[in-house]
Amino acid sequence: MTTDIQHPTAIDRNRLLAFDLETTGPDPRTAHIVSSALIAIDGADKKERNWLADPGIEIPEGATAVHGITTAHARENGRPHAEVVTETVAAIRRGWREGRTLVVFNACYDLTILRRWDPSFEILGPVVDPYVVDRAVDPYRKGKRTLAAVCGVHGIALDSAHEAAADALAAARLAWKMLGVQQELSGSDWREVNAQQSRWHQTRQRDFVDYLERSGKDSSDVNLLWPLAAV
Repeated sequence: MTTDIQHPTAIDRNRLLAFDLETTGPDPRTAHIVSSALIAIDGADKKERNWLADPGIEIPEGATAVHGITTAHARENGRPHAEVVTETVAAIRRGWREGRTLVVFNACYDLTILRRWDPSFEILGPVVDPYVVDRAVDPYRKGKRTLAAVCGVHGIALDSAHEAAADALAAARLAWKMLGVQQELSGSDWREVNAQQSRWHQTRQRDFVDYLERSGKDSSDVNLLWPLAAV
């Protein structure tokens, strides 16, 4: 990890940058961006920026069923894919320079997509991933760990699920709450916060690998890295 951006040591849960993508598919190694949203949060104040991208390929019907964006709509109204990637990465870097914490639910997915399309993208500041935190602090809870499910458990409102800005805002609300109660996160050096989440992620993924191997199933595709998977 490089630290060219001089981010304040401690995380301020009132200064967040919430991020979410909607894409063409579930595999970050092959997915193209369809929409991108970033919300800069300063206490009660929010500043939102959204991009609609023309992914340059057909948007599968399954993906459209999730986020509602068709190939025709993206082609007619979307910005070039490369421009959306460049501007999204630049805005994240600016957020870190401003001392913000990047909030991404299931960061390995969204951030790996950015790295795939922009190999220069690096983690230069704090990242809080409510998905990783939730799995670590409540590992035996049954049920799904989707954004909607985790929001329901924590009493967080999620309007317009699978709309990038709505998902980003819900993730920020989760992070704000988690940063207020988790000693491992609150008041800690951001580098240790990132490292702790990486350890949590790796522990859960290794448990999953063990389960697959005991079941005689292939575990070679399980990602052990956080917040960027190998591409």
